[in-house]
Amino acid sequence: MLEQFKPDWMIETVYQITPEMLKKHNIKAVFADLDNTLIAWNNPNGTPELREWIKNLKAHEIPVVIVSNNSNKRVKIVAELLGLGYVSRAFKPLTAGIKRASRKIGVPIEECVMIGDQLITDIQGANRAGVRTILVRPIIDSDAWNTRLNRFIERYIMRYLLKKNPDMKWRNECD
Repeated sequence: MLEQFKPDWMIETVYQITPEMLKKHNIKAVFADLDNTLIAWNNPNGTPELREWIKNLKAHEIPVVIVSNNSNKRVKIVAELLGLGYVSRAFKPLTAGIKRASRKIGVPIEECVMIGDQLITDIQGANRAGVRTILVRPIIDSDAWNTRLNRFIERYIMRYLLKKNPDMKWRNECD
């Protein structure tokens, strides 16, 4: 049952995910969680590295879509600053928001990847939707109260997954 939380890959940061890596795995679109995946919750502008990463993916014709449980108002501000499409109120781990992102850009679900920092929302939701997954480390350690609760539960899930899947390790690439 806990296998639904298992990511396909564990990469330290989004910046290490390259267009070449994605193309090697026939991934043509990226869905990304917002807070603690793309940006720190208190930095809606993102970092210069993030903007360069997005620019590089776009140059290789790989769209990036924010798929977030946050409100439309919050996600729209960041999406417009970064020049990205978005799906707000995705209600992850439910699959509707992820499927909506796939339809929005016209890329089949099996050619997409979801990048996120949480097993319980991002990874489980994408796995249930049939999207490959990349777990990244959170950008910062501070979280909202509901995310702190998720992280507490995730520690136990991760221990189980690591025990059952010793090949699960933090890496610098998708291999």
